[in-house]
Amino acid sequence: MSLTVLVPEHDAVPPPVDEPSTAQWAPPLDAEGLRFVLERIKDWRPFDVEEVFDDLDMAIGNQPPPVATTSALIDRLRGHLKQLSDITVADEKYPPTAEMVRLVAQGRPLREERTPADHQRAVGLARRMAFVAADLVEELIEARYIKGAE
Repeated sequence: MSLTVLVPEHDAVPPPVDEPSTAQWAPPLDAEGLRFVLERIKDWRPFDVEEVFDDLDMAIGNQPPPVATTSALIDRLRGHLKQLSDITVADEKYPPTAEMVRLVAQGRPLREERTPADHQRAVGLARRMAFVAADLVEELIEARYIKGAE
């Protein structure tokens, strides 16, 4: 512990020369690391289970999604699968079940698959992603990792 004495003119007297100095503080991230964190914060969207259920209904409901919205639906389903996968493995104190791990592994290649130009194939991809997302969201609700729809 360093002792500093204030003199009447309020000037600080330096500590004795033989006392060890404290290491200079260094920030935990450089400028590039801080930019990365800032971009992640800007891009972050809170999880909305209602939005997930709406997209699942659009993908696997009674009517196939319209041609004009299928690509956007697939992009949203990719995002839902990513968020659900992140929630699954987020807390080391609560490890995922074997079924959750299986569903995350099943969803990973689907998320990386390119959107087909053919509408029928695109609908098929959307439905495969939706079935995995539906199973995963149900597992997460059952395990109380997330709350279901109100």
